[in-house]
Amino acid sequence: MSHEVLHRHRAVWEQKPVLRQLYADWYRAMAAWLVSGPTVELGGGTGNLKEHLPEAYCTDVVVLPWLNLVADGQRLPFRSESLANLVLFDCLHHIENVALFFDEAQRTLRVDGRIVIMDPYLSWLSWPVYRWFHPEPVDYRDDPLYPKPPQTGRRPFDANQAVATILFERNQAGFEVRYPGFSIRHMRRMACAAYPLSGGFDHPSLLPQWLLTPMLRLEHQLERWGRFLAFRMLVVIERRV
Repeated sequence: MSHEVLHRHRAVWEQKPVLRQLYADWYRAMAAWLVSGPTVELGGGTGNLKEHLPEAYCTDVVVLPWLNLVADGQRLPFRSESLANLVLFDCLHHIENVALFFDEAQRTLRVDGRIVIMDPYLSWLSWPVYRWFHPEPVDYRDDPLYPKPPQTGRRPFDANQAVATILFERNQAGFEVRYPGFSIRHMRRMACAAYPLSGGFDHPSLLPQWLLTPMLRLEHQLERWGRFLAFRMLVVIERRV
C-alpha cells in the first residue's frame, strides 16, 4: 500500500503546480536553518526535497527509485556524530517510537548539528480539519516519548497528527528534561488557508495558482495568530553537547 500511495503522490506532485509552489515555500523555510555538512532526510516519500536541496541524502522505510537509501528513523544506519542535519517533512508523526528517533538523532548528529522538522500543528482552526477531514488520527492522550511495544501489522502511514503539538508546545518542558543535550532553537506556527485550499495530494485544488503568492504573503503576516490559525509547525532543534 505504501508504494501505491507514494507513486500516486508523485504523479499528483508532477501535475499540480499549486502544490509544488506551496511546498517550495515550506522547503525554503526549512533550508534556511540547515548548517553546512551531510544532510539526511527521513521519510523522503516522493523525493520532493531534492528539487530544492540536491545534496540531501533522501531516505524512507520503503524502496523507491528516486530515494537514496531505505532507513528507519528508529535505527539510523549512520556513524555516530557523522551528520550535520536531519530533515523530517511530515515524518515525525509517522514514527512509532519517537523517543528512539531522538536517541538516534542524538547519536548521529555532530555537536551543533540540527534536526529540522515540519509537521502538522493543531490550532483552533486546524484541529477540526485534521480530526474530521484527514485520514490520519489525532490523539492528544498519547505521550510520544513513552516507549511503545512494536505493533503487529503497523503500516508506514500509521500516525498521530498531534505528536509535534504535544512535544513542542503542550509538553516542551518534558522534552527538554528528557533531552538536555538538545536545544530548541526555533519554533514557528505557520501555514493557514492555502494548505487546505490546495487540496493536498488527495483532493482537487480550490486555490487558483495566481492567488497563491499573495495568499502566502498574507499568511506570513498572520503568523502572530498561529495558535489559532496555523496548520503546520516548523521546529529546529540543535545538539549542544
